[in-house]
Amino acid sequence: MLAAINLQRGNNVYITNVLKSRPPGNREPESDEIAACRPYLLAQIELIQPRLILALGRVAAQSLLATDETVGHLRGRVHQFQGVPLVVTYHPAYLLRKLSDKARAWEDLCLARRTFNSLTPES
Repeated sequence: MLAAINLQRGNNVYITNVLKSRPPGNREPESDEIAACRPYLLAQIELIQPRLILALGRVAAQSLLATDETVGHLRGRVHQFQGVPLVVTYHPAYLLRKLSDKARAWEDLCLARRTFNSLTPES
């Protein structure tokens, strides 16, 4: 889907996780684990200086936006994270289980692309 909107990992896409290691049993991360990793995430964002952030899934969206709203309520509009436009969409693993939401994810990616294209390129 990234390729379809002319984005490519390693070229103009950087992928990272809110949590820097997998919780035991691949369970959902706990709030103290997310908090412990937050300085590393913030350092990554500062180093990368992204023009846009695409939050994939509930954990990423809720962590970055400091909310408990669902992805369904957060998607479809542009948010801000420390002055950087942020678009929320479904996690790829979720889309494998719920194919009917793939069209919504595509809408979100198109919104992300439009937002990205509207930003003034760095000099």
